[in-house]
Amino acid sequence: MTAIIKRWGLFLTVNILVLAVLGVIMQLLGLQTQDWASLLVYCAIFGFAGAVISLFASKAMAKSSYKIQPLTRETASGKALYLYDTIEKMASHKGISMPEFGVYQSPDNNAFATGASKNKSLIAFSSAIMDNLDEKELEAVAGHEMTHIIEGDMVTTTLLMGTVNTFVLFLANIIAAVLSARRGSRDENSGSSGLMNNAGQSAIAMIIQNVLMVLANIALCAHSRHREFIADAGSAKLTGPANMISALEKISGGHVHTVRKDAFALAKINSTQVLSLFATHPPIEKRIERLQKMMA
Repeated sequence: MTAIIKRWGLFLTVNILVLAVLGVIMQLLGLQTQDWASLLVYCAIFGFAGAVISLFASKAMAKSSYKIQPLTRETASGKALYLYDTIEKMASHKGISMPEFGVYQSPDNNAFATGASKNKSLIAFSSAIMDNLDEKELEAVAGHEMTHIIEGDMVTTTLLMGTVNTFVLFLANIIAAVLSARRGSRDENSGSSGLMNNAGQSAIAMIIQNVLMVLANIALCAHSRHREFIADAGSAKLTGPANMISALEKISGGHVHTVRKDAFALAKINSTQVLSLFATHPPIEKRIERLQKMMA
């Protein structure tokens, strides 16, 4: 219940702030709110549609993209069986359904969770992380991924992305319309066709959308970094800070850089991005430092 309250509280706060900013912008531009109500609805439909579809398709996409081998108690053995039992106990403790569990072939020490809801989720571990971490360290990684699921991070990210998409589309079209109208008033006697004006406005809107999306990603990445700290802390509470610290140290030392563009990079426990406004993960050193403070 607490996670749900936090998620919707964040969603409503972001929307209220964005609406306030848009209201100020429209007042400065002399625009009437009712003139743009239908545009806002249109942008919301398209803004949330892609994010929601991606959320519901995330498990199937992950299984297909990574060729994940699903494991059950009957088919798992060794560390995999230990992990299966660990995840099942964590799910039972938190009152959610057992996530689907699987392993995919990769030389990179990594793991991720995805799914449309906490009761329809998937946790996948790379073959390398299964080989290189011991059972307690793998348990800590499972705790990290389970925290993402328990906190509803996939849904929260979808809501935020849908909100961002909506208002990027909306604001881009407003700015493009205003610029196009001003240009049209100057060139109304030039003989330009309406088709050319519409094409020009669409082109301007697309350029502005790309610029605004880059700026919006700064906020989305900041949220992602904050989420990683929370998942680490959740794992520490479930399995102990020392296990999570040890896991992060091994994960960091065994990361293998790949040139493949990874659609699930945001969900993974490890990322090679340097700390910047566009980094989705905090540096491993900072994450370990936070966990050490929990031990103290």
